[in-house]
Amino acid sequence: MSGLVREFGAAVRRIRETYGWSQEQLAEYAELNRSYVGEIERGAAIASIVTVDKLARAFQVPIERLLNPAAATAEVDPASLR
Repeated sequence: MSGLVREFGAAVRRIRETYGWSQEQLAEYAELNRSYVGEIERGAAIASIVTVDKLARAFQVPIERLLNPAAATAEVDPASLR
């Protein structure tokens, strides 16, 4: 897969881990399948814009945060979530 897909997956994983969530929890909050979340994080699946939106909503962050690896964990406040 392309570098963009791998970087996106790494950003999702970093944010998920910052929140202290398992893949199962993220999948539940984003209404996705757990194995699909794993594929995204590994860069083995290309997320659609609908999936990117679901992930951003689950994390309560703007989509841009997921698409900009440098900002992936900037200003994340997991204490304010679930």
